[in-house]
Amino acid sequence: MSETTIRMAQNDRDFEVARALCREWLEWHWKAFPDDGPKENNPLDPDVFQSVIDDLPQIHARPRGGILLADVNDRPAGCVMFHELEPDVAEIKRLFVNEAGRGHGLGRLLLEKMFEQLIADGYQTVMFSSAKFLTHARRLYESVGFRDIPHPEGFPEHLHSFVYFMERPLFKEV
Repeated sequence: MSETTIRMAQNDRDFEVARALCREWLEWHWKAFPDDGPKENNPLDPDVFQSVIDDLPQIHARPRGGILLADVNDRPAGCVMFHELEPDVAEIKRLFVNEAGRGHGLGRLLLEKMFEQLIADGYQTVMFSSAKFLTHARRLYESVGFRDIPHPEGFPEHLHSFVYFMERPLFKEV
């Protein structure tokens, strides 16, 4: 039987685990979706992506952000990150479960632990954006209560057909 754990990243070692999972995600992404490979102005351009993962501890710094890491049998298997988008609203980034971690329900567990942390941190709502071709991720998000929202004002029109936005209240509406 496999043992799964989820913890908040707290030190340099944890942040390097998060960076390694992000690099693993990028490799998986390019294999699974070769047409979305590195292009000019693509956030997956290796230099742009490296710059982002170098700054993960600052982007997702406590107390208004966080990085949750999942292990299966003491091996890194997944992550999810969040940061404050605006007062009371958090944004999810980089939910990923690697191939060794799949089949353990880690995506859902990471989201549930993140929801608990967001509530403890005082957030009211959580949102994210994702690529439309990542249909497996969308099913997971819908299953935990996310609903479509319009593209934000000023979002580039030419990207509307490629990207969707969803949000979820963190408290049940009365």
